Amino acid sequence: MRRHFSPPSLPAPFGRYHHAALAEGPQRLLVLSGQLGIRADGTIPEDVETQTQLILDAIDACLAEAGMERRHVLRLTTYLTEIDYRAAYMKVRDAWAPDPAPASTLLVVKALAQPACKVEIEAIAAG
Repeated sequence: MRRHFSPPSLPAPFGRYHHAALAEGPQRLLVLSGQLGIRADGTIPEDVETQTQLILDAIDACLAEAGMERRHVLRLTTYLTEIDYRAAYMKVRDAWAPDPAPASTLLVVKALAQPACKVEIEAIAAG
């Protein structure tokens, strides 16, 4: 059983996410490595929206391989290389995110493992 919540004693989340996600009972735990927006042919699109969509497609593929769906996602951790990419990232992420939205952290970092990448996302799912 999973439960997503944002305690009323805390400030409201800044976006479409919950402060916490709890998995109880006998469940499988899926931990995904950071995914990058790289096409199957190895090319990296320039725009944040396309990179984000490729990453979310990769997360969907990993979930499917584990017999899970988006609704099983408990947490997303996102790394952006520029704060200015936040709106473009969130537009794509919010369209993808299940209900209830998972717990989420967004960090701005100097660089990612592939210099052309502007966004990287890690995920944790339970089901």
